[in-house]
Amino acid sequence: MPPKKGSGGGGRKDEVQQSKSPAEFFAENQSIAGFDNAGKSLYTTLRELIENSLDACESVNVLPDISVTIEEMTQAQFNRMRGVPTGASPGKKKREEGAAAGAAAGEDGPKDGKKGKGKKPRNSEAYFLVTVRDNGCGMAHEAIPDLLGRVLSGSKYGVRQTRGKFGLGAKMALIWSKKSTGVPIRIKTSHVKGARGGGGGSLMTEDGARKIGAKVSSCVLDIDIYKNRPRVIEHKQRPNTEEWIGTEMQVLVAGNWTTYKSRVVQYLQQLAIITPYARLEMEYTNQSDEKKGMHLRFERRSEQMPAQAREVKHHPSSVNNLLVQQLLERSNSKTLLKFLTSDLSGITSSVAKKLIERLGKAFDEDMGPDELDDKQITRLVQLLRRDDSQFKSPDGGCLSPLGEYNLNLGVSKVVEPDIIATARDKPGAYDGHPFIVEAAVSMGGKDAKEGITVVRFANRIPLLFEGGADVATRVANSKIKWSSYKIDHKKDKLGVFVSIVSTKIPFKGTGKEYIGDDITEIQMSVKRALQSCCQQLKAHLVKRNALRDVKERKSRLLKYIPDVSRSLYGILDGMRKRKLEEEEGMERIASPRKRIAGMSPKKRLRTSKGEIASVMDRLANGELSEDAISRRLKEAVEANANAGIGDDEGDAGGNSKSKKDDTDRQPLYLVPLYDDPKEAQCVIRHPLFDFFPMNVT
Repeated sequence: MPPKKGSGGGGRKDEVQQSKSPAEFFAENQSIAGFDNAGKSLYTTLRELIENSLDACESVNVLPDISVTIEEMTQAQFNRMRGVPTGASPGKKKREEGAAAGAAAGEDGPKDGKKGKGKKPRNSEAYFLVTVRDNGCGMAHEAIPDLLGRVLSGSKYGVRQTRGKFGLGAKMALIWSKKSTGVPIRIKTSHVKGARGGGGGSLMTEDGARKIGAKVSSCVLDIDIYKNRPRVIEHKQRPNTEEWIGTEMQVLVAGNWTTYKSRVVQYLQQLAIITPYARLEMEYTNQSDEKKGMHLRFERRSEQMPAQAREVKHHPSSVNNLLVQQLLERSNSKTLLKFLTSDLSGITSSVAKKLIERLGKAFDEDMGPDELDDKQITRLVQLLRRDDSQFKSPDGGCLSPLGEYNLNLGVSKVVEPDIIATARDKPGAYDGHPFIVEAAVSMGGKDAKEGITVVRFANRIPLLFEGGADVATRVANSKIKWSSYKIDHKKDKLGVFVSIVSTKIPFKGTGKEYIGDDITEIQMSVKRALQSCCQQLKAHLVKRNALRDVKERKSRLLKYIPDVSRSLYGILDGMRKRKLEEEEGMERIASPRKRIAGMSPKKRLRTSKGEIASVMDRLANGELSEDAISRRLKEAVEANANAGIGDDEGDAGGNSKSKKDDTDRQPLYLVPLYDDPKEAQCVIRHPLFDFFPMNVT
């Protein structure tokens, strides 16, 4: 028998089919948007608001000035600010009264002399009032609620490079604020009519003066997550007496500053590298302890902003059935031929006609786009994705890379390296999506560590998490042979910076924190860019090593000059004394050199009597002294220390030396073959020596 109603027979009620709004879905699955925990949620809130401000400034070609204020408060301070009623238990009240009585009696602490440590309550939470202010395009008064209070609504849908795509960003910050504190978001903005995001206007007049909005809009906004629509609490305007334009957003959220302080600082440092044309400032204060406050400021280093990315048509290699069906429904083209050439990029009229012929008899040039059924759309997509070699390369105008100049300035400003090299690889594409890779390699610098430190950017956004699996990290650690570029990747302090921009960054995982190395085109482009940087560094390192060797050689020579000078002077002075003794008639035992007078002239040094007399006279009158010898040796070392560097650089640069016929070469000897140097022919002069060639008969 079937179980009766209400019995415990294991029966269950019929399941009810439900649907959820996008806002409700992301509120329940907030980790998808980077709101994993309290600390990560605070970091992501800051990141989203700052990047919105950068977009607002770049869309109207204004150099960004962004200030961030973070004010931390305890739960008790938050409750007082919000007016949240709190009740204390009788036991707690009794303890508080006892503590107050003890303080009145002058008790400084426990009687046993031990100081009690103020421990933070286990369940206490920290709250943060975050304010981000910029000088961008602002928001139109009537558009504020939909811009910030409706999830998955935005202006970045399309084929162009953007920092965000899904219309989450600030909306998720509002949802997190609603979940953690229940406080709505506050917005203050001033907007100029005609100056809007996406490159649709400018804040500058023809005379170069900046436009000022007539009104300042103030809005207090909440969101109805179940209906995915904004709930406006306050929305008003006032005259713009401050003559200010931009946006100021304020949100109160729960978070954890202790665990994510280093990440916030690291993010701002890397953001200063990838946006050297922006001025960034952060002020952190703690209401409980003023000593914990900190201030960061990154000044603008460049006045040159990247060109704005423009929207382009979809490339045939990147389409799918759903996208083609959507394009066909929205197309204004009257014929299939016109649709292929106008609604897709890279297809010429001649290529479109060949495509239609290959599609078969069921297709015709003059047929309307709305006449294609599902089977025909599938056939069209298959042919478009298969014959990509016939199409032009994807249009790179939809990309906005930072540029080598700005990347060099950004790294130099923040890292302060000893040497830096930058490179940009040629534009590439994968699955119809264009991309550009820029790279920089630095050596040394402030706070640099030994080994390779990889810094990654995607669409000019710093990537801080899950770096070990990223394509830039894997290429730098395993695909580059650093030793061939005179670089010791284990001992040298190397900084590797890789920036990838694309219409579709191939992130791995839902967190969008790293780019996989499974796409060969991107991996090879990163490798080429890094190799180009290393090749530039090699030229500097070869010259640096040569100068270092010269310095070491010079140091060694100078070290022994005093001993050599003393020894030479002692030998010469001894010779002078023996000469005087011989002139006075004193007999001395002949030296070994004189005993072998019959030796070949090639093996003994022969000096004229005039030269000997000149040396003796200079020794006698003090002209040739130990100090004089030392001074002349030092001059010779200084003059010849850099000998050979130019030849080494010429060899490294590929300049070949002039070749001489072997018949013109003659053997050279250090021992002269003539009593009188005037008798020698073809004497080769050198700053240190005179070489006398041997006459071969």
